[in-house]
Amino acid sequence: MYDHCIFDLDGTLTDPKAGITKAYQIALAAFGIHEELDGLARYIGPPLRDNFRISSGLSESDTEKAVGIYREYYSATGMLENYVYPGVAEILQKLKDHGKTLTVATNKVTLYSVQILEHFGLDGFFDCVSGDEMDSSLSRNGKQDIINIAIGAVDPERALSAVMIGDRKHDVTGARDAGIDSIGITWGYGPRAELESAGATWIIDTPDELCEFLLSR
Repeated sequence: MYDHCIFDLDGTLTDPKAGITKAYQIALAAFGIHEELDGLARYIGPPLRDNFRISSGLSESDTEKAVGIYREYYSATGMLENYVYPGVAEILQKLKDHGKTLTVATNKVTLYSVQILEHFGLDGFFDCVSGDEMDSSLSRNGKQDIINIAIGAVDPERALSAVMIGDRKHDVTGARDAGIDSIGITWGYGPRAELESAGATWIIDTPDELCEFLLSR
């Protein structure tokens, strides 16, 4: 039985594609890298600086400049070019009604995460929102530190059975490194093969199926 359900944000609770891809497109264009928006959907989920440095090949100094350009657009406009996946609010309510503890663990900066959840009226479901720092220090070695902060905020003795729910391999490997199970969901941006290869404990295809599964355990 999972008493503590830890949710990723981007690609799990909300679909942030429009705002995130536009912010990346603008930032990369400043360095002569021109990509179509659909191609940048692969950047949804992994840490921001990793996408610029590793996936796009920018130097450390250019990565910091790109992060600044990205955040200028994202904080002003892109953050709310976003929507809640159908059925998500309803399943969160059902889980709360059945006594589940709910938290968020995301590679997105905590400040932005809280603002997004408040904007969409989801903040009241969660006892903790654990995100990254502005300097990406919490995601530097994977997502486990962010997950452990979420666990520690509501269950410092780790008495509750916890599970991480997310759409990318980072959620799965972060959960493993934090010592908990994971549920890979397929309505986000990580393909099933990615979740399987990362070793997700479970893979679920729809919010309704997720709710049924969590309430049965």
